[in-house]
Amino acid sequence: MAGRSSYDSAHLPLSNAQYQSTPNPNTPYRSGDPYYNESGYLPPPAKKRGLSPWIKFGVPVLLLVIVGAVVGGVLGSRNHNKNASTSSSSSGNSNPADASSAVSAKNALGVFPVSTDSYELPVYPSTTNTAAFTIPTFQGNSVKTWPSDPFAPSSPSMTTPRSDRPRLIAPAYKWQALPDLIRSDPYLSEWNATIFGNATTWKAMGTVPYVADGGLTGSGILDVSRQVKERIKAWSYAYRLTNDSSWAERAWEELFTASGNSTTPFGNTGDNWNTQHFLDVGEMTAAFAIGYDWLYDYWTQDRRTALMWTILELGISKGIQAYNGASFGWWNNNVNGNWNCVSNGGLVLGSLALLGDDPTGQAAQMINLAVPNAVQNCAMGPSTDGTWSETANYWYFGTTGHAEMTSALMTATGSDYGLLNTNNNFNKTGLYHMYVTGMTSLFNYGDHGPNKYSTTANSMIFYGGAYSTPSYMLFQRDHQDAAEPTGMFWYDPSVTGAFWDGMPIDHYFADSEDNWGSMRTSWTDNTGVYVAMKAGKSIGHQTHGDLDQGDFVLDAMGQRWAGELGSGDYLSTGYFSSETQDSQRWLYYRKRTEGQNCVLVGGQNQNAAAAPTGQFGTTGEAQGSSTVYSVPGSSTAFFTADLVSAYNQTTSYKRGIRMINGRKQVLLQDDINVQADIQWRMHTNATVAIDSAGTTATLTLGGQTMQVQLINAPAGAKFTTQDAVRLSTDPALPSNQSDQPNPGVTVLTIALGQGTYSLQVLFNPQWSGMSASSFVTPPVVPLDNWSLTSHN
Repeated sequence: MAGRSSYDSAHLPLSNAQYQSTPNPNTPYRSGDPYYNESGYLPPPAKKRGLSPWIKFGVPVLLLVIVGAVVGGVLGSRNHNKNASTSSSSSGNSNPADASSAVSAKNALGVFPVSTDSYELPVYPSTTNTAAFTIPTFQGNSVKTWPSDPFAPSSPSMTTPRSDRPRLIAPAYKWQALPDLIRSDPYLSEWNATIFGNATTWKAMGTVPYVADGGLTGSGILDVSRQVKERIKAWSYAYRLTNDSSWAERAWEELFTASGNSTTPFGNTGDNWNTQHFLDVGEMTAAFAIGYDWLYDYWTQDRRTALMWTILELGISKGIQAYNGASFGWWNNNVNGNWNCVSNGGLVLGSLALLGDDPTGQAAQMINLAVPNAVQNCAMGPSTDGTWSETANYWYFGTTGHAEMTSALMTATGSDYGLLNTNNNFNKTGLYHMYVTGMTSLFNYGDHGPNKYSTTANSMIFYGGAYSTPSYMLFQRDHQDAAEPTGMFWYDPSVTGAFWDGMPIDHYFADSEDNWGSMRTSWTDNTGVYVAMKAGKSIGHQTHGDLDQGDFVLDAMGQRWAGELGSGDYLSTGYFSSETQDSQRWLYYRKRTEGQNCVLVGGQNQNAAAAPTGQFGTTGEAQGSSTVYSVPGSSTAFFTADLVSAYNQTTSYKRGIRMINGRKQVLLQDDINVQADIQWRMHTNATVAIDSAGTTATLTLGGQTMQVQLINAPAGAKFTTQDAVRLSTDPALPSNQSDQPNPGVTVLTIALGQGTYSLQVLFNPQWSGMSASSFVTPPVVPLDNWSLTSHN
């Protein structure tokens, strides 16, 4: 079985349509790499069980885990006692006796999940283990964990690094402590085995070929840079834990090729890392920085010098040009998203690696430019409620760049220089990631972006320690992308408890830029219900958003019934032109209002400058210790939004979504007064059958059934279906452009003429063992009168 090529589970859109519409006949991937396609997502491994349509073409190649002797006898085995002791208590506490019990229980149980589901999300045992599944906490020195860093400068300076190597993210004292911690901690042991498995697979492959995705000005060599980065991290890690020179030599082969110095062509001489798409430079500089620093003591002086000049000439010098007015430096001017974090992050890592060796002074110059800029821009990525400025998927890229940069500054020089706390709300972005993660996929609105490769959600592990929030660390450690080298050093083995113990099941993100609500039935049962709806602004998201006020997703019974289409073709004319109303971006189906789970008025896009308002209500339940959690019958949550500013020819319009009947059913309601035709739209991968009355749609997906009922239907209101294609009345696309196809996607619709309506759509998951009489028909309540008790 092949090693991981890119981790993209839990991020997948509805359609498997290709990410690039213009084929590149020169790419060696298409003929030589069976795990590549232009959609930005990997095709599946051999099918072992039924998969839902929107996941089956996007499951990443499963991680290769080898069981072998490494680190002087540390085995990559998994200790998992499925018959762990149980208790009827609902939660733990933090007294010393319970702390000791939690540590012992954690080690006895091993890794908490017993498997992953078809979406590669963790599956937890159905048990009540109050010893292990207790309140999240760090036990500190009461258990085996990292020793204190001997480097603790009283007056840190960005250009005065520690004297020992490595200095980036994983200092020498942590490498010395790691083997013993791998032996004693079940998570570190499993991750270590996976890292060695992936390193072994990549070692047998050739060097990453230079492939410009859509040309150098398109997506450039970003995939190439991130693949080089993940390989260098893995091989450097493997060498430092084994002293096996073959790992370092394979890293040298990769670095030598990517420097443009081998006989294998690698880009344009002098700009091999492609300043035309500066993310490529940032990621490649980070890769070389890690290789330079983590293998510092292995390199001969000649090799070290060669690597230093490569970093200076192809990375740092280009960064200085970007800050001195070069056109490719646009990302350092008021850009508070992934471009700033990734670009600055790589430049900072490269500069930190070279401090003390660089005879030119460029490394120090670069740090003094990049760090203050990152504090002003990258650190502003999360809004006041923690929502990332771009999309849920771009959170990965932005926070990975931010976390690597911040961690490297802290380990190399002793301070984060404001990257953690200048934005007082940055610590909330971990909460955002938790609540935007549904029971099948992310609430993956807007663009989902390119392959992730070296990009993971392990910033959650870093932020867990940096912000003393163990729930972040506990949440991420159970996800499949946790197994990579930086996570090994960010993880605190003294963390105990369960992230879900005491975690509210609902959350409202109230910043007007974002304005969205998340609600669910459980944190540990992926077959429950997850609902999220948004009504934030369409501008201010760095041209990665959609015209999607009122958009929602719905998971139930392990399936996504209402989902997102994801990115269009990034190379399309005008795709990133602007967020203004006349932007060519809004001509493409996947970005238009009709391509969302929204109401369409007069066949027209929503107003890009809309400023909706929202209201959220919840009965406030939080899950306890047990993974088996059922909400009380009175439990509910709802989100309503005033969307009138998003539409023309509309006198009033509010949309609301809520859980009813003990969260077993979901009600979506639209109260609208319009002077144009309207169309209610929902995109699904399900097979849809509509009854003769047109008021009940039966959706089947993944062996499950969802009944969707139009209750209290206005005259003439009926369900129909359409293909997920642009309307015949849509304005023309730019010359020679086309929409991405959306195979396997059906649009469930309701069409009405102008008038005043209350459209009430009831979602009834057909739960096993639940009789028809147990479903309820909710009362008719205007959205203005919704409350926690209005539907009892």
